[in-house]
Amino acid sequence: MTMTDVAKHAGVSRTTASLVLSGRGRELRISQSVERRVLEAAQELEYRPDIVSQSMRTGTTRTIGFVSDTVATSRLAGDMIKGALEAARERGVMLFIGETEGEPDLERGLLEAMQDRRVDGIVFASMFTRTIPVPAALTTAPAVLLNALPAEPCPLPSVVPDEIEAGRAAARVLLDAGHRDGIHLVGAGPDIDDVPPGTVAGVERLTGIRDVLDRAGVEIAGGRVCPDWQPEHGYAATAELLERERPRALVCLNDRLALGAYQALDGAGLKVPDDVSVVSFDDHPIATWIRPKLTTVALPHHELGREAVDVLFAEIDRRREGRDPDSRSRRVPMPVRRRDSVAAPRA
Repeated sequence: MTMTDVAKHAGVSRTTASLVLSGRGRELRISQSVERRVLEAAQELEYRPDIVSQSMRTGTTRTIGFVSDTVATSRLAGDMIKGALEAARERGVMLFIGETEGEPDLERGLLEAMQDRRVDGIVFASMFTRTIPVPAALTTAPAVLLNALPAEPCPLPSVVPDEIEAGRAAARVLLDAGHRDGIHLVGAGPDIDDVPPGTVAGVERLTGIRDVLDRAGVEIAGGRVCPDWQPEHGYAATAELLERERPRALVCLNDRLALGAYQALDGAGLKVPDDVSVVSFDDHPIATWIRPKLTTVALPHHELGREAVDVLFAEIDRRREGRDPDSRSRRVPMPVRRRDSVAAPRA
């Protein structure tokens, strides 16, 4: 069915039908009754607009790209794509998804392919928060960095989780429960520089933790840097700590480390939270699988994906209107999931 068919069925001119279906009916004062007739005719005839013709006329394709390293195949971070899809669908926009697996040649090819198809903008995403060199191909079209920060100053906006505030929230959980001593860190710390190489989350979470505890006059009893935030490293770090002293509370830098810490505590005959409180980060599914269930500060993957699409369309509008670049980082709140792993310290 063509626009002419719709116009004939509604009893209006082709120009009137075109204006209504392009959303300009109210702007040009076409009556509501005429507008309703055109829309009903389009629905009855199952009219679908010619996207190619529209894109040539308007300069937009109603498509955006989502290029990531391994987000699509990650069980946890995949919610970023769900959030982006939801936000795109609400705008009537199609989302093209490509995954680079961290390969520079594949990354370059995917970005060029998106631009060859004239997507209106690109979300460039990372599975975990990191600092990246911004690909040159991203500078020719509207783009936003998701879960990534530029290694060098650039005009692109970025969307990242608010890891600093997450660290503050984790520290407050322990303070609210009455903990003032015997607080140890597993995964990083105690100093800001004591983090695995290249971890943005480690630095920012540690910054937030130290900020709240320092202002409360609470000294961190100790910290252990783990080369990789996996359960076996959490187990080894906690077991080593227990050989020297008994902690009152553990702040694990992610839930996988916390799983290892649970195992080491259990092996030493200590109960969570009766003997040792544990708070963590990410809200990985294991946080609700282990017993007692783990109190953790959640990574808001779904909200990150939605926010990235919102920021991308603001960037598209900015370029269209010729306004100055806005390269600020948008930080998405990380909510606390209070469960059963934190209790008041025993007297």
